[in-house]
Parts: sequence; structure tokens; C-alpha cells
Amino acid sequence: MKYRFSIGGKKVSLLGYGAMRMPTVDGGHANNWAKDVSKSVIDQKHLNSQIKYLLEHGVNYFDTSPAYCRGESESRLGEALSKSGFDRDSYIIATKLSNFAKSQYSLPEVKKLLSSSLKNLKTDYIDCYLLHSIGNGDFATFSKRFIENGALEYLIGEREKGTVRHIGFSFHGDPKTFEWCMENHGKYKWDFAMIQMNYVDWKHAKEVNSRNLDAEYLYGELFKRKIPVVVMEPLLGGSLARFNSSMASALTQHDPEATPAKWAFRFCASHQGVMCVLSGMTRTEHIEENVKTFDTFVPCSEVEFAALERAAEAYLSGDPIPCTSCNYCMPCPYGLDIPSLFAFRNEYLASSKVRSTSEILSAYASAVPEELRRADHCTGCGVCRSHCPQQIDIPGEIAAIDRQIDLLKDEEARK
Repeated sequence: MKYRFSIGGKKVSLLGYGAMRMPTVDGGHANNWAKDVSKSVIDQKHLNSQIKYLLEHGVNYFDTSPAYCRGESESRLGEALSKSGFDRDSYIIATKLSNFAKSQYSLPEVKKLLSSSLKNLKTDYIDCYLLHSIGNGDFATFSKRFIENGALEYLIGEREKGTVRHIGFSFHGDPKTFEWCMENHGKYKWDFAMIQMNYVDWKHAKEVNSRNLDAEYLYGELFKRKIPVVVMEPLLGGSLARFNSSMASALTQHDPEATPAKWAFRFCASHQGVMCVLSGMTRTEHIEENVKTFDTFVPCSEVEFAALERAAEAYLSGDPIPCTSCNYCMPCPYGLDIPSLFAFRNEYLASSKVRSTSEILSAYASAVPEELRRADHCTGCGVCRSHCPQQIDIPGEIAAIDRQIDLLKDEEARK
């Protein structure tokens, strides 16, 4: 395993485990709110085995949140780490102040959240504590969550005590919030920062959504201030774990044996300011593949960087919805499986691959099998939109899917 940075005297593995998609007994992952929870409980035994494997192979950075996996991520990870046989000082726990609800803005509630995280994770200190998703909303929301209530000053005090060893933030969206953090680095001394970074968002995040900032800019601002970067969404919610034909033609000539995931991870890890690249690994074979990628990691050459940019342009030519399957939009009050609908749309309705009408409709039935979760049940209430880190117009996109499906059904009926 490769190591580039140390934090608190601990070397940080370049590959990190993102505890957002823990394995469930039905073979899925626990970040899917739309599933019947009684049938998709987290497979603790399997998770324990995976965490032990990661530790044995040098992966020591574990990132979680009170909001992940239907609220179970911290406690499940704490259980797995405590039973791993590894000493507490041998691994790094990162979790977050996920005070998204207005009822959690007050300082007493902030203190309760930290206390709960310590208990769930079975530890008396957190290595890396993040202000969670600081740009998801506007600057006024950021201020209420972390500044006006005294939360940030409180955490600075906890850092001095050692309860929280290092303070950082995860960022989505609002430029003013990011700029404020950069301007105030001298005061708060951010120990690290987490950004969405991959070879598509590197130069095209703002192109996809004008509210975004390109990862190249975010990384550059952090790098010049010597703030280590933790990468989230290196696979763009799994979208970069598979190639379309144009993406494949841009990359496979340079390394015919490399998987799409390997290309994406190598891109992120090739930047010297990156401390850790997170992967939400559900399946053991993905863990094994990713460990191998970082065991044998070689930085990208300039020729490979250029090829990755061509692959990014090929990916965007399909006009995909920029959904990362984070599931922050879930649960939908009307039962729609929003991430599955978007994954279907990107794969079947926005793809350049020619498919028959019947094939697309069959795929729709398979991707969204329960009648209540289909696009025509969206009421346009907009509850989901305010929770989306990518600020996708979810009701509008769902309505567009519904219109396309209706047209395809009409076409099929006329045959």
C-alpha cells in the first residue's frame, strides 16, 4: 500500500474506505433507502471480514458519517474495527458533523452529535472530523450550521483537548462558502479537506452545473495552502466504473488490461496534494482490485492525462445526469427510487448505444421493478432537490424520464 502523508503521527494509506455503501445480506448495499430495510440489513460478519482484509493490506483510513447507511454506518464500522484485532492507534477514523436538520444547528445538538459518534465508533477520540457538505445550500446555511452557533469554535477547542485530532470539511457547491474557508485558513488551520474529484469533474464540473467549481480549481487552492486533499467520488458515483465505446477507445490503447476503475483511481492519486482517495467498496472483489491498484500504483503520464481528458469529453457527450448515487435525496416521500431512475436514464436513455424500444422498456421494468417507484408517481414536491449536493433539478429530470418512457410505450404499442 502506498502512503504519501502522515497525520497525527500516523501514515495515511493512499486508498481509503468510504463507509457509505456497506454490504447487506441480500447482496446490495445499505445506502439504498428505497429497499425494504428488513430484507437488506447490513451483513456485519461480511463487513468485519472486509475491514480486517483492508487493515491487513495496509488500508488504514476509514471515512464515515452519522448520516450514512440509514444511520448505521458509524456503529457498524465501530463494531468491525473493534473486532479486527488491530490496535486503535493503527488506523484513522474520519467522521462528520452531519447537522443537516435545522433542529441540529444548536451548539447542544452539535455536542450531542460528536458524543454519539464517539460512542458509536467505540473510541475516545476522532482522528479526522469534518464539517459535512459545507456548500450544500448557501453561505447563510453554512453560517447557521457552523459559525453563528459557535460549533466551529467549539471544535477548535476539542482539537486542542485531543478529542478531535484534526479538523477539515467536505465541500459541495457554493463558491462563497469555499472561498470563506480559504480566506480563514490562517485562523482555523484546516488540517485537510475533502472534495469531489475525478477526471470528469477536474475540468467540467462547472460546465455540468454552473453552481459548481471545477475540481482542478479546488485542488489548486488547497494545494497552494498545503492543505491535504481527501478525494470523494473518484468514480463519480460508479459512472466511471464502466466505459462507453468512445471512452474505451481513448484509454485502452494505453493500457489494455486496466479496468475503468483503475484509470479513475490512478488519475486522482497522481496529484501530489492528494492524501487519500476514498472508495465506497461494497463487494469483496472490488476491495481486492482496488488494493492491488494502489499496491502497484504508478502516476499517470502526460499522455495518459490527455487520454483521460478525451475520455471525460466522451462521457459528457451523452449528456448524463450528474448523479453520484449518494442517496441524500432519499427516502422520497412518494416512494420513488431516484438514484435507480437516474442510473437507468444515463445507461439507456442518454447512451449512444443503439437499443430497441422493447429492450429499453424491459430494462426500465428491471431497474425500477416496483410500480410505486416509477417516474410517473413523482408529484414534483421538490423535497429531494434541497438535499442534493449536485443541485440537480430532480423533479424536472424525473418528469423528463416519464415523458420519454411514455413516448417509447406509445411507439411500442403502434408496432
